[in-house]
Amino acid sequence: MFTGIITHTGTVSRVEKKGDWRCTIASDGFARDAAIGASISHSGACLTVIHKTANDFTVQVSKETLAHTTLASWKKGTKINLERALKVGDELGGHFVTGHVDAVASLKKKKRSQDSWKLTFTTPKRLGRYIAKKGSVTIDGVSLTVNEVSGKHFSVNIIPHTWKITTLGSLEVGDNVNLEIDLIARTLMHLKGK
Repeated sequence: MFTGIITHTGTVSRVEKKGDWRCTIASDGFARDAAIGASISHSGACLTVIHKTANDFTVQVSKETLAHTTLASWKKGTKINLERALKVGDELGGHFVTGHVDAVASLKKKKRSQDSWKLTFTTPKRLGRYIAKKGSVTIDGVSLTVNEVSGKHFSVNIIPHTWKITTLGSLEVGDNVNLEIDLIARTLMHLKGK
């Protein structure tokens, strides 16, 4: 379980594409404290650390994850958002994030809004009913509040701090992102049988 509050970014330093992929991530300071077996959010996808050194760590990526996330496009130099798993007693600054990506969304529009940025995304139609104005979504591991919803499009506002310390500031129109819908909304809709 995560909160969607990004503490570090990392850079993919190696990708091995034999069977399940093995990806090595370099991140100063973050790798040193990552334990073997730890669950870490990698731009929204929960992956397990299987090897580490002082400067980097390696995760294994299954065929299922590659099929439903942006991780299949990872290559050497790809920048990603990182978050350690939530510990009992930690501050819950964002919202409950599982690290189980629901779909890939794409950036439709990027517009400056005073000091912040308004980003509009297109999501698969089947997920539109799970996204509500003033509800929560996770984009590439970042917990965000939905400002507007129109059919299969929704918008979020990115403040300068988030723009600077996450990979969201480097997004361009047409780029794909990992989308996780709100866990509570997903569960309620399932229970209602919709």
